Amino acid sequence: MIRPYREESLRWLVQAQDEFADADELRRRNRFYLALFHFQQAAEKALKAYLYLTVRSKEEVFTTHSLDDLLQKVRAIDRDFRGLKGARKLDEYAIRSRYPDSLPGRIPSRYFDDPQEAEEAMQLARGVVELVERKIGEIVP
Repeated sequence: MIRPYREESLRWLVQAQDEFADADELRRRNRFYLALFHFQQAAEKALKAYLYLTVRSKEEVFTTHSLDDLLQKVRAIDRDFRGLKGARKLDEYAIRSRYPDSLPGRIPSRYFDDPQEAEEAMQLARGVVELVERKIGEIVP
């Protein structure tokens, strides 16, 4: 069944919000490698929620997992997203925080041990999720 764009957008936003909350809990528990990945995922899903509502083309939304690509798409629609350019840094964690072969000679669960790095990732993801929440709230009554 194909859901209406509004409903689908809100489903993606809820997932992004939940993923952000879980990532922040992991950060507080010093499980940084998982937190970093889930902060990237929360930002990605939030941007896809916004795009789902605004471009109305699944093909345009789901062709990438890159925040850099998604941010380019949303900035083309709404100038307010230009302030989020730094969030593309979260792309670094999509692979490197999960797979040992992405860090030759290292193990992600041991390599990512910097609380400041996790704090920065949290702030970047929060900026994305909160802006998307506001923008969707303006579009969806």
